[in-house]
Amino acid sequence: MANVIVNRVQEFLKKHPPFSFLNQDDLASVASQIEIQYHEKGEILFEKGDAPEAHFFILKEGQIELKDGEETKDFCDEGDVFGVLALLGKRPYILTAAVLENSLVYCIPVNAFEEILQRNSKVALFFAAGFASGQVVIRQDLSAGQKARGIFKKDNNDHSLLIFSDQSEIRFSENVVCIAAESSIQQAAEKMAEKEVSSVVIINSEKYPVGIITDKDLRTKVVAKAISLDLPVKQIMSSPVVTKKRDSSFSDLYLSMIKNRLHHLILTEDGSAESPVCGILSDHDVLLSMGNSPAVLINALLNTTDLTEMRAIRDRAETMLRYYLENEVSMDFVASVMTEINDVIIQQATKIARSKLAPEFPEMQGIKFAFISLGSEGREEQLLRTDQDNALIYEDLPASVQVKAANYFHLMGSEIVEVLLACGFASCPGEIMASNPKWVQPLSKWKEYFSEWILSPTQESLMQASIFFDFRKITGSSSLTDELSAHIYEEIQSKKAFLSFMAQNALKNPPPLGFFKDFMVEKSGEHRDQFDIKARAMMPLADLARLLVLSHGITGINNTFKRFEKLGQLEPNYESLFNQAGKAYEILMRMRALEGLQNDNSGRFISPEHMGKLQRQLLKNTFSPLAELQDIMEVRFQLAYFRK
Repeated sequence: MANVIVNRVQEFLKKHPPFSFLNQDDLASVASQIEIQYHEKGEILFEKGDAPEAHFFILKEGQIELKDGEETKDFCDEGDVFGVLALLGKRPYILTAAVLENSLVYCIPVNAFEEILQRNSKVALFFAAGFASGQVVIRQDLSAGQKARGIFKKDNNDHSLLIFSDQSEIRFSENVVCIAAESSIQQAAEKMAEKEVSSVVIINSEKYPVGIITDKDLRTKVVAKAISLDLPVKQIMSSPVVTKKRDSSFSDLYLSMIKNRLHHLILTEDGSAESPVCGILSDHDVLLSMGNSPAVLINALLNTTDLTEMRAIRDRAETMLRYYLENEVSMDFVASVMTEINDVIIQQATKIARSKLAPEFPEMQGIKFAFISLGSEGREEQLLRTDQDNALIYEDLPASVQVKAANYFHLMGSEIVEVLLACGFASCPGEIMASNPKWVQPLSKWKEYFSEWILSPTQESLMQASIFFDFRKITGSSSLTDELSAHIYEEIQSKKAFLSFMAQNALKNPPPLGFFKDFMVEKSGEHRDQFDIKARAMMPLADLARLLVLSHGITGINNTFKRFEKLGQLEPNYESLFNQAGKAYEILMRMRALEGLQNDNSGRFISPEHMGKLQRQLLKNTFSPLAELQDIMEVRFQLAYFRK
């Protein structure tokens, strides 16, 4: 009986964000720990000023009113999350929760969710979008970058940060295209084409909205099912409609769209469906009104597989990135947000690929795989759309299906790469992509690759190791990447000398400064007189961070400045140096990204002569911890003896 209840709870939760963002294991874990409460009409769940409970709430059935004194602030309906201050900040409740109708409430223990909030950025960004104690927390200023870190850091209590535009900046269409319920589907489509709109509102004789049709409805309900265009629109319209008052706050409008998973929100004179239509707000309008919000960009990506839209959203993310960099928002927050956006694009690309291949390969749908990112995206550091570095792992299979599986996963990898190219990510010059059959292999072959690189560390092997050792699963089965990580750790433990080879290779990076402390610039070619910030400054630090965490047997931390942060904890004697190295890397990431945005390129090559004196000095300062770390590595890995 207990299992039946847990399964029902789980089925309910996965329909509603943020629980819909959880993987199966986390969802099952949360569902098993939930307390179910029944409250009768008139009861009070909590009072304003009360200390927070050890859980927050999601409403299963009934209705809860959130109020401040006698003033109603909001109503909670099925699937709404409230009382989140117990989770986000542990502050006293700022509203009173009163039961308006007999209600069934699920209580989610804070302890069961804190870890998920920490490691699942989709969940963190969802809460950032406004679910805090049943009301939206609106902030206008995101330039205080350290506050922004609260979304991803446990030690900051302010997790409700999100930039919402001012109400005066809301953009929506006032000229709504409307049509009578008796009109045909053909007439509706013609009107949408004539007015170049993506939706039409169905109205009754009093001009009140009774339904809505979108271009998606025409695709999925009409074309896909081949129904007659002569049928009345009322047979395919979405009804009843969700409406809001046109002068509602932006946050109220946006949250209505989020909660009801709407692409279009109808605005009426009094906010009800018994009132004339006076406007319509689309998710595109939201995107324009809230261009600097990561939550909006991610939500938009999660709701489209159209490549043109995906490219446009990623373009807008670049605008957001510029804003963050110019306003000195902390780099770990910036990197987390941009990584999440890139990850969602890859996840949507995988969905597109699998959907396209499903009819031809139905038997492949249940086979475990993992799409992994390498290099800067693997390290969660790809701010700009630089070269792709990715690969694909799939489970070991019987020989009878191996050939077909290899073909299927190669096609899948190629489709994903094509989507990324369409979204503006560059192709890898070295063909280290999932479109290359060499990098689409079963788990056993991947183990062979890594064993060979570790046991026979040639120059080519060390180059491959520097790229592939930073792999990170983006979508698919974690069990495959976990097993591969365990294999790598065991192999390194059995051949410690490999780390010395890695150290020797890391110290081969060209020096950033010459004898007279001038920047070492390119002597010829396209980038003559330019400084290679990647090869001479960033990669040396990334290589050393990777080497050191591997020497400590640490896996699961790929990001360079997070690796230095961890190293500071592991080696307190060098904590200051590691902190300096981490900060230096953040500065280099910021400088490269700004350079790339300014010149519409990768930002890799910088002209020192075009830099101000302060910028030049700041860049030179980042080389100090690099030189000191290289000296320490020389001694620690006995490289002088190693070269004999």
